[in-house]
Amino acid sequence: MSVEDSTAVWDEQDGLHPTQSLDDTVHQRVRLGILTVSKEADRVEFGFLKKQLAVTDGNLSRHLKVLEESGLITVEKGYAGRRPRTWIALTRNGAQALDAEIRALRALVRRLETSRPTSGPSGT
Repeated sequence: MSVEDSTAVWDEQDGLHPTQSLDDTVHQRVRLGILTVSKEADRVEFGFLKKQLAVTDGNLSRHLKVLEESGLITVEKGYAGRRPRTWIALTRNGAQALDAEIRALRALVRRLETSRPTSGPSGT
């Protein structure tokens, strides 16, 4: 789902299930974590993200590449003193995609909270 499509929010009148609005790029656990942590600050350092999300360097790098190629984050390399650093920042499209994902998740929760319990496969 593209960023433009991800702004779709479940609507009872459309008859679509709220999961239809979830963005596969954003919804993956580590990528959702990257976006949410990045939204909390102007920019976040690679090592901080790695620790917060409990992932390896390679795993985090791969997810950052997916988000960067999708235009949802920017990655800036530089130095803090003599130590190389990598900083990640949320783009405007990234913030919009995250907001759309949160709206879709809220719609899903509302649907579950207001739905009647259904019987199991055996009809019991």
